[in-house]
Parts: sequence; structure tokens; C-alpha cells
Amino acid sequence: MPLDSYHSYPLIAHHSNTGITQQWQRRYQGQRPCYICVLGFTETALVTGISAAGNSPQARIMTAVADAEFIYEGPSSVPQYPLPPLTAGVSPALLTRAVITGQTLPVYLFNAGLPHTPSVPHIDLGCGAIARCVSSGQALPPDSVRSLFNAGLKWGETLGRRFAHSYLIIGECVVAGTTTAQAVLTALGFNVAGLMGSSHLTCNHDQKAALIKTGLMAKPLDSEQWSIWDAIAAVGDPMQPFVLGMTIAASHHSGVLLAGGSQMIAIYTMLQKLGHQYPWNLNNVVIGTTQWIVKDATSKFLTLAHTVPTPPIMSSQFSFKQSRYQQFNLFEQGYVKEGVGAGGCLIAGHLYQSWQQAQTLNAMEALLESCLQISAPPPTAQ
Repeated sequence: MPLDSYHSYPLIAHHSNTGITQQWQRRYQGQRPCYICVLGFTETALVTGISAAGNSPQARIMTAVADAEFIYEGPSSVPQYPLPPLTAGVSPALLTRAVITGQTLPVYLFNAGLPHTPSVPHIDLGCGAIARCVSSGQALPPDSVRSLFNAGLKWGETLGRRFAHSYLIIGECVVAGTTTAQAVLTALGFNVAGLMGSSHLTCNHDQKAALIKTGLMAKPLDSEQWSIWDAIAAVGDPMQPFVLGMTIAASHHSGVLLAGGSQMIAIYTMLQKLGHQYPWNLNNVVIGTTQWIVKDATSKFLTLAHTVPTPPIMSSQFSFKQSRYQQFNLFEQGYVKEGVGAGGCLIAGHLYQSWQQAQTLNAMEALLESCLQISAPPPTAQ
């Protein structure tokens, strides 16, 4: 990474629209942020092999509630929702929890539409729905999409005002959410096939494209005819409209760190398209992710960012190369990469309390050791 990609903190890199990201970083340096995770479900997750966030469709049904429980309560010998087993690596929920507990960040969990109720304190939006598979072309009822968007506007206003001098870290947990993100971008006329990320070691681009093609053929429209609402209702997921509304409203009062990869690029693209109808503060919203997403050899994250209205992107340069645990070393091989706002939390850890590489690694390893000491299976990859 060129030296000029960095600003102030060597563990944060700036990739696009760097004037906005650097100003954003200066503005919120030292401020205590609020962590938000929006939980949702799409039946796309039940398709065999679509996601690595659980080694079976049955396991993937539980991923969001398991992640929420771990983020809020940490390791337990008797979890109500154990983190689902995966092929390799550990859940990004471990990274997120290490930062939010180590720096005592406020936490808000939102249920935007899940098959099971989270076991920990959360806000049930009540208007959410479980999305049908992308291939159906009828993912969500249009009324649910609008209700979720309006709920996002309300909560964005509330939390934006509450943290007016700081920022919201908005993460998500939607298994197969990169597929719904690609589907929505495709419906809106963007050629993003082969560019999206994945929880797999090698991205399953062909499988995603086939599901999306089937879904869009079920409602054949020219890209000019698709509205944001049409696209989400046809092939989206319940997280998307809620985060759209929350970001728009919060941006008028606080900063917003959209914490994630391809899914947050889709959110940013939709924000741009909605801007004439729902104005938002462009300078207050940035995307924050991990270096593993940016460097992923089987997707093209930065190419994706320049295929759509290019968002301001920053990434944490935190690394597990020096970890003594194989579970963490696997991140450097391309497993897991991101999830539940882990990249945004790593960035926030650098900004709020100046955590550097060693301190961050110590927090991650101490949490993993706690998992091992109570004999709970270590969290598996998202």
C-alpha cells in the first residue's frame, strides 16, 4: 500500500474518495462510537453451498442469532444458540466482541426479520419479514420493505441525535447477503458479476449469478424500470431497507461507518440513487472493512467500488500474521474475511482508544483463550 494511502493511523488505509475518508477520520478521532448490528435472514441461505456461514442449511438458519448471542454475552459453556460449525477459521463475532467489550462501546442489536428470536436484548422491528430465496423473484412483500425503511429512518434519527458528536458503526448479519446485494445491484443495471465478495475461500460467482438470473427473469424489467423498492422486494433482504433508512436519517446528526464489504457497497449505491428524494449528508458516511476483503484474490472489491457510484472506503490493516493461533492465521489465507461489522470495529478501535496491532491482537487472543478454557467450541467462521 502506498504511503499516501494512510492518514494519521498506520492501521487504517484509505482507498477511494480519500478526501472524505480522511476528513471523516479526523472528525471522529477519539470519539466513542455506538455499535449496531442489523440481523436478517434470506432463504437464499438454504441453498446448498451458497455460504460458508455454517456447514449446512440448518446451521445457517441459526448463524444470526448465534452471532448476536456471542457478541452480547461472549463465550458460554451452555449457549442457547451455539455458533454454527464451519470448515475453517473463527467467527468475525469474536473480533467484534473483543473491540466492543475492550472499549466499552454501547451495543444495539436489531431483528429485521429472523426465523428465531435472539436470546439477548435486542430491538424487534416488528415489521420485518424473512426474505424468500433470490431465485423466487419475490423476496419480500413491498409493504415490509417500506415499513423497514421507515423504521430505519426513525431509529437513525434517534441514534444519530443520541450520538451526535460521534458515529454509528452499522454492521449486519445476513447469511448469503452478498448474493442479495449482487442481485439488487444487477436489477439496478450494474454489471457486478464476478466482483462480489463471499464467505467462501474461493467465491462461488457462477452459483450466485445463476440464482440471480432466475430471480430477475421472474420479473422481467429493463434496468431503467427498477426502483430501489422494486429491486429489494424482488431479490433483496430485510437488512437493506432498514440500513438505508437508518443511514439517511443518522447522517444529518452523526457520522456513519457502514461496516462491511460488498453488502455495504450495495447500500451506498442505493443511497446515491435515493439522494434526490431522501437527502443525506455525503460527508458523514463512509464504508469501513478489513484488509482481507480488500485483498481477497477471488473477488474484486475495489473494482466493484468503481463500477458503481464510488463510495469513500477505508480499511483496517490489522493482521493475524503474528498470532500463535491457527484459527486466526486462517484469516491471512482468505478464510472468513469480514462479518458483523468486524472491520468497522477494528477501525473504531484504532480511532477511539488508539489500539495498535499488538494491543488488538492481545484482546483477540485473550477472548479465544476464554472460549477454549470453558471448553466451549471456539466460534466458527461467519
